[in-house]
Amino acid sequence: MILRERPLALVFALATAASVPAADEPAAPRARDLGIPFEFGTPGRWNAITDVPGVEVGHVTLVAGDDVRTGVTAVLPRGRGKPGLDPCFAGAFSLNGNGEMTGLAWVEEAGVLEGPVVITNTNSVGVARDAVIDYARKRWPAAGGWSDAIWSLPVVAETWDGHLNDIYGMHVRPEHVFQALDGARGGAVPEGNVGGGTGMICYEFKGGIGTASRVLPAAEGGYALGVLVQANFGRRHQLLVAGVPVGRELKGDLVYTRRDTPATAEAGSIIIVVATDAPLLPHQLKRLGRRAALGLARTGSVAGNGSGDLFIAFSTANPRAGDTKGTPALTMLPNDSMGPLFEATVGATEEAILNALVAARTMTGHEGHRVIALPHDRVREILRRHSRLALEGGRE
Repeated sequence: MILRERPLALVFALATAASVPAADEPAAPRARDLGIPFEFGTPGRWNAITDVPGVEVGHVTLVAGDDVRTGVTAVLPRGRGKPGLDPCFAGAFSLNGNGEMTGLAWVEEAGVLEGPVVITNTNSVGVARDAVIDYARKRWPAAGGWSDAIWSLPVVAETWDGHLNDIYGMHVRPEHVFQALDGARGGAVPEGNVGGGTGMICYEFKGGIGTASRVLPAAEGGYALGVLVQANFGRRHQLLVAGVPVGRELKGDLVYTRRDTPATAEAGSIIIVVATDAPLLPHQLKRLGRRAALGLARTGSVAGNGSGDLFIAFSTANPRAGDTKGTPALTMLPNDSMGPLFEATVGATEEAILNALVAARTMTGHEGHRVIALPHDRVREILRRHSRLALEGGRE
C-alpha cells in the first residue's frame, strides 16, 4: 500500500507492480471512462505502454508526513531479464531543453538504449543514475564478468515536484530505484499520483503518470505502439480536452497563475517515452519521438521557455541490435510506411496526458500546498455542451 503520514524512516518504498493497483487504492478512472473522445487509432488490451510485448513498468511511490510526495518510475524495454545486455534501437528528441535526461549523448551517438528508462524528480537524478549502475552491476553481469559489461550511461529523466514535495530533502534513495526495477511488470499500469509522478502538476491540476497505446490494423503491419508520460507542465488557460478549451472555464484553485506572476511564465516539464515493436532504425525512432510533440500540443502545451520537454523512443524489434561481433541481420520498416505509426504516436501521447490528469487525485503536500484534481463532472459538462462527449456507439 502507499505509505501515508508516517515518519520518513519507515518509508523505504512502495513497489507498485504494473499489473495491479496498490492494495488500498481502487483502480483510477481513465479519460475514456469520462467519455472523452479520441480521434486516432485503436488501443491495445491495456491501453498502456505495456501493450508492446516485453515492456514492463514499475513504480515506487513515497508519501510521508506533510512533506514527502515523490517517487520513481521505471520502464524496462525488454523486461526484468538482462535489459542492459540486450539493447534496443532508440532515438531522442528535445522539444524544449530546460530539463535533464542522462545518457542521451550516447543514445544519439550509438542509436541504442541500453537498459531501462527511469523517471524521478529533478534533484534525484544523480542518486537514481548511480543506483541504476549499481543495479546493473549486481543484477545484469556480463557473461565475461563486469569488466565486459556496457552499463555506465543509464537514461534517467526528471520533472520538478518541489511545489508538493520537499525536493531538497533528497528522499529518493538507491533502494527505491532497485524496488522500482524489481517491481516492474506487464499488464495494466497504475496512473496519476504514483511513482515519479507522485508530486507532479499538469495545467495547474494534479498531474503525474499516464499511459496509452495503439495497435495498428493487420494491413498496416499490426504493430503495437505505447506511450508513457510524466506530466508536470502547462498553465490552466492552455488546457484543451478533445479540442475544447476546457481550461479557460475551470478558473478556480490555480497553482501558478497569480497577479504577481508574468502571464508568459511556464512552470514544469514532461517526459515522454514511446515504445513500439515495429522494426525501426534509430533515425526513424527519432522521427517517431518528434511526433510526440504533436500529441502534447493537442492538449494545449506551448512548450514554454521554462519547460523541459524531453522524449525518447525505442523499438523492441531487432533483438540483435546490440551484437558486438559479426554482422547482425536487421529488419527495417520503409519510411513510406511510417505514417500510421506517426498517427499512433500523436493519439497515444494525447491520451496518455489526459489519462494522467483524469487519474490524479487532489493532494496536499509541502508547506501546506494543495493542488486539486481535474473536476471530472465539470469536464463532462463542458464537453457535452460542445457536443464532444463520447458515448457507446457514437457521440452525444
